[in-house]
Amino acid sequence: MTRWLGVGLASVVSVVTLGLGLTGRLTLYISPESVWFACAAAVVTLAGAIWSFALPLGDEEDHGHDHGHGDAHDPGNEEADAAPASPRRVLAVAGTVTGGVVASGVVIAALVLPPASLSVELAMSRAGEQTALFVGADDVTLGVADTATFGVGDWASVFATATNTAAYDGKTVSLTGFVTPADADGVNLTRLVITHCVIDAQTATLPVTIDAGEFSTGQWVQVEGTVKADADGRLHVEPTSVKEIDEPGDPYEY
Repeated sequence: MTRWLGVGLASVVSVVTLGLGLTGRLTLYISPESVWFACAAAVVTLAGAIWSFALPLGDEEDHGHDHGHGDAHDPGNEEADAAPASPRRVLAVAGTVTGGVVASGVVIAALVLPPASLSVELAMSRAGEQTALFVGADDVTLGVADTATFGVGDWASVFATATNTAAYDGKTVSLTGFVTPADADGVNLTRLVITHCVIDAQTATLPVTIDAGEFSTGQWVQVEGTVKADADGRLHVEPTSVKEIDEPGDPYEY
């Protein structure tokens, strides 16, 4: 049990990590810049696990020192052995068992369930939690960014923070995302943006003038069009073409 909770679980997680890394699916959970670090850590963990199995169970705690436990027939030792377990020890055992069950469940789920991107429902639930400020926001503020390279996250920063919206009126865009409902007429083009891993995923949305009933919620689309400024200064995307596509292999922006 001890080895399963330690070396066993760590080894299984390492193997899963390397498998996802080799198949290119690890980016469903972490950013591409972190893949090399995760795979290197998995290799080191596996090397340590292999080395640990060269030791008999318990030797990692026995350093060859005489800890002065005394003879097995020492009456004092017999009394200690007969003493009931302390509440602290009971709690420690319970915590170990609970942690082992939870960790085992996570590992088994990782082995059984196929890798999948975050759901559309999660993206919609996180929309509007905070102002969209993503990678490239500083460049947008300084006005030095090339908008031709912008993704949904970059444009979401522009739409949320630009004070001179006329400067972006007429800019062409080519964007990929999935459709979510909008408060007003049209729909939102949505994309999840992650910095390090899926835990910090944020929702970026752009209003697009598409008939709300034309595409189902969650449908991935490729949008070609132009950024337009309304009379009140708000920006939206006016599409020239919208094409249904399958979910990309890497569904996130970074």
